[in-house]
Amino acid sequence: MIKKLSIFNSDFIGLYCRAWNDIAIVPKNIDSSAINDIEEALQVKAVMSTVDQSGMYGVFSVLNSTGIIINAGSNHDSVDFEYGDRNILFLNDSVNAVGNDIIANDHAAMVHRDFTNNSLKEIENALGVETVRGDMGTFSTVGSCTVVTNKGMIVNPEVSDEQVEILADLFKVPVKVGTANFGSPMLGSSIIANSAGIVVGKSTTSIEIGIIDDVLS
Repeated sequence: MIKKLSIFNSDFIGLYCRAWNDIAIVPKNIDSSAINDIEEALQVKAVMSTVDQSGMYGVFSVLNSTGIIINAGSNHDSVDFEYGDRNILFLNDSVNAVGNDIIANDHAAMVHRDFTNNSLKEIENALGVETVRGDMGTFSTVGSCTVVTNKGMIVNPEVSDEQVEILADLFKVPVKVGTANFGSPMLGSSIIANSAGIVVGKSTTSIEIGIIDDVLS
């Protein structure tokens, strides 16, 4: 299922939410109708929380079935929701917007090239998958311009055909190039998705939705 949504009058809904197959984390002051749309599309229960004194869980966190990584500005006391038996890592690195700088599913992760070697190892241990440094085309903030689930991956138009093949092999899912929100390459900031469904920013066109649906559904 696909739904179109704005959050706080912004179509860049991926900045505010983080989802996986069993959970959607949303800001505490989000409108109830938006919560309903997210729960219906993704077929999960939404939990309201804050991270690093903000409602931008999409910017400051990343997760898969094995682990959740949150900026070091938070701690165990600030995580006020159940995250199952996942590993939890409060990552302390100068690259600190982890949701913008890490992309992961249950097969692999790619991270910003500036993460330290120690952080790379911590990320790999927390998520339980092979973790590599890389770029998405000319974008170093790999999480902000990419969406991946266990069913598919959509990447920005600057990613080459050769890299698409490499990503498909690494993440073990089909990969397609696309945009959202009327031509934006910032896919991770524009989409919330898991293996059950997709939520896109309201400005996303029908042509864009067709590509997103084809690869992520």
